[in-house]
Amino acid sequence: MPIMIEKPEHLGDVVRRTRKALKLTQPQLSLAAGVGVRFIVDLEAGKPTVRLENVLRVLQALGAKLSVSALQDSQTQAGPK
Repeated sequence: MPIMIEKPEHLGDVVRRTRKALKLTQPQLSLAAGVGVRFIVDLEAGKPTVRLENVLRVLQALGAKLSVSALQDSQTQAGPK
């Protein structure tokens, strides 16, 4: 089931809950993802300036995938004029 993430804090909550469900410590996750422990702490705290590259590494280490949904442009939905 997709999870709605609208704020950095939401992403941090998801990462924390998933890490704990997998019974991983922050140091274990940081090692698996190839990032520093401080990055995991900042990510789980909802720090808005974390590097996307490292977020993707953490998600991959957790077995998660990032998916983006967007509304199509209204002209695209209506078709060519």
